[in-house]
Amino acid sequence: MLITVFGATGGTGRLVVKQALEAGHEVRAVVRDPDRLPLEHRNLRVHQADVFDPAAIRPTLADVEAVVSALGAPSRKDTSMVCARGVRSILTAMESTCVRRIVAISAQPVLRNGGGEPFWFRSTVLPIVRALHRSIYVDLARMEQILVASAAEWTIVRPPMLTDKPGTGRYRTAFEANIAGSSLTRADLATALLDVLADPTTVRHAIGVTGP
Repeated sequence: MLITVFGATGGTGRLVVKQALEAGHEVRAVVRDPDRLPLEHRNLRVHQADVFDPAAIRPTLADVEAVVSALGAPSRKDTSMVCARGVRSILTAMESTCVRRIVAISAQPVLRNGGGEPFWFRSTVLPIVRALHRSIYVDLARMEQILVASAAEWTIVRPPMLTDKPGTGRYRTAFEANIAGSSLTRADLATALLDVLADPTTVRHAIGVTGP
């Protein structure tokens, strides 16, 4: 599969690129600074482009089969709506290049209906987390709305707290719900993203994912 990865220099994005190459995929990594992706592979092409400019990223989508958005805000105080603006731009470029499939990283606290979460978690932990990272979740919620309103074959993946521990190759998922009280390694999130990308049953669904 030929995949374009946005946010390829982030903690999860780098692992998506690495695992995709190891699985035999061809990857186009879209970055602001190529020096932040010190990875060489015969099936990797690194493109320096502004993700907020659909015209600039359009060439990275030519003949691509699927897109992964691993975009994320640089800090919890960032209010630039990186994910929402980035995904809107990506969708515009996808439409003009006839690319349909996209998987995007969101976050567990964006889900507001409490699906899969025990009452104690909803009433104590989540309000604190949402308050501390309010701007991030506002951005991600808007990103989700943009995806849902689009004609793309989207899947939203909502992980809990992420860690940099070694991956296990295992994870749990729930459609339209969260799995509360746990964490997930970035490596296992990358694995889940690539698995979801190839699974047509996940199209137009939001999926909670967490550790084994």
